[in-house]
Amino acid sequence: MANLKEIRTRMNSVKTTRQVTSAMKMVSASKLRRAQEAIIRIRPYANKLSELLGNLNESLKNIEDNPYAAERGYAKILIVAINSNRGLCGAFNSNVNRRVFQMLKEDFQEQVQKNDVHIMAIGKNTFDFFRRRGLNVSNHNHLYEHLNFEHVAPVAEEIMTAFVGGTYDKVYLVFNEFKNAATQYLVVDQFLPILPKEEDKKVTPTDYIFEPTKEEIIKDLIPKSLKIQFYKALLDSNAAEHGARMTAMHKATDNATDLLRNLNLQYNKARQATITGEILEIVSGAEALKG
Repeated sequence: MANLKEIRTRMNSVKTTRQVTSAMKMVSASKLRRAQEAIIRIRPYANKLSELLGNLNESLKNIEDNPYAAERGYAKILIVAINSNRGLCGAFNSNVNRRVFQMLKEDFQEQVQKNDVHIMAIGKNTFDFFRRRGLNVSNHNHLYEHLNFEHVAPVAEEIMTAFVGGTYDKVYLVFNEFKNAATQYLVVDQFLPILPKEEDKKVTPTDYIFEPTKEEIIKDLIPKSLKIQFYKALLDSNAAEHGARMTAMHKATDNATDLLRNLNLQYNKARQATITGEILEIVSGAEALKG
């Protein structure tokens, strides 16, 4: 059994850790509220735009000048992995890294061998993960410094321009979608080319009257919709990160409390054993003096 000094040292260490994790939990809870409000505000607008985008793509499929729906043969791939700049958030980061790595091994093995896969890392964790493995990865961690549409839109436009110019043939977003503080869903979303809306046999096809013209819609509305979808993915990931960190710190605090309880019990037993031993020594000494 460990001596009393060792147990006291460990108890103090656990108490300090518990204070840190409890503080981090409260900080994450505060940040989560703001992040949750942001994603809740934009989600209905973004979802409606996404639905509209699918319908437009179906209606404009005969327009050769719709560059955002161009399907090409051999695919040069861009994977945008949206993650965190920090850790201590459970499996939040590792889930994205593992899914992207799985895509490289199973879906795009040929492209990887020809160096036709580029990973855009939004988050320090993912950048470090794939850089250590010698893969083609770029760093866009600066987006978290000012997470607003004005700051994010130029990156989305850069991706769209690269797709239209033929630098990439397919663009995927991999991120954690926010459900609630304790639940995040890993999502792999094809950003480009635009996928047509899934057909619903119960819904009668709609014939649209375009105002302005189809060409103007391609020029203005579709790019704006894509930028909104990209921004929404970052807001989802940001809210999911704070939720995952709050949950992880809550569990860590509970575990520290349980460990402290066990150490306290262990300390009391050790102290009782020490006291009992000292009493036995005193009694034995007294008996020896009598003899």
